[in-house]
Amino acid sequence: MRISSVGTALPPHRYSQQEISEALRNRWQHKLPEPRLITRLHANCGVDFRYFVLPMEQYPALKGFKSTNDLWIRNAVDLSECAIHGALRPLGLSPADVSAIFFASVTGVASPTVDARLINRLPFPDNVKRTPIFGLGCVAGAAGIARAADYVRAFPDQIALLLSVELCSLTWQDDDQSIANLISCGLFGDGAAAVVIAGEQVKLPASTVPPGPRIIATRSTFYRHTEHVMGWDIGDTGFTIVLSPDVPKVVLENLRGNVEGFLADHQLGLPDIHSWIFHSGGPKVLEAVECALDLPKDALTASWKSLREVGNLSAASVLMVLADTLQGDRGAPGAYSILAAMGPGFCSELVLLQW
Repeated sequence: MRISSVGTALPPHRYSQQEISEALRNRWQHKLPEPRLITRLHANCGVDFRYFVLPMEQYPALKGFKSTNDLWIRNAVDLSECAIHGALRPLGLSPADVSAIFFASVTGVASPTVDARLINRLPFPDNVKRTPIFGLGCVAGAAGIARAADYVRAFPDQIALLLSVELCSLTWQDDDQSIANLISCGLFGDGAAAVVIAGEQVKLPASTVPPGPRIIATRSTFYRHTEHVMGWDIGDTGFTIVLSPDVPKVVLENLRGNVEGFLADHQLGLPDIHSWIFHSGGPKVLEAVECALDLPKDALTASWKSLREVGNLSAASVLMVLADTLQGDRGAPGAYSILAAMGPGFCSELVLLQW
């Protein structure tokens, strides 16, 4: 099993963190006892720029869950199509070569799902298998790779496509001035990514794309009784963020043991890992990862860079970091990497890669 390529897509409207903070401060200044709190919170998010599907001035006009969710569907389909082309074309593939689609998102709902709408737009086979995934949140990028790997392990002559699109800007709640929502509005952005996972027997057309890493193993871990840590409260106005300050604590208490146990099952240890491909959850999360695993300061450079340049894209974030890794620090033949994310449940997903 091999990750063959990653395609990414970002919407057209790019704003600096300062522009976003100023717009929200003006929008909510009569609802906050201290409007400058937004600026202070956003300055600590580690984000310089983000991309949104709408121009900033249009967000205050969004009213009600249905109209906002309809916008999510239209934009999710368009952005996903761009990411799919970006993943398939460099390999000389088309949607007709894909046998299974795994679709992950947590910022909107649709039935038929976004992947079904894409099948009607692109030449996927009529018998393509579809697995929509909702609710895994930030962990879904890594979990989606793991589930796609399970599929091509069973069907080694086939190609699976993981698609994730997250339009976090469409979940902003105008009447929620909680610290969690203020941080969320300073952290999350919009974007999409698609990953091609090929079975061992797949012979790709000749291309200039160097082979990606093999998927050696995966590990899912669920932390019981931590459902309060992260997620959504879904109501009449849409998605209200649940974001506990305990997230870094959960990382510190669990991640090292999870990683060491996973690696030990493959006769490996932390020093054997060449690179770490982590979800860009935010500064406190990345710092907790560095501390838990005793990593050198530059070990998560790609994750910090993604956070600065596009913000946290929920499920798509770790796939953005993976795309950067494929273009940069790929590792010598035989080198190992860990791809990982954590999310609602609370839970973690680990993927062992070998170059």
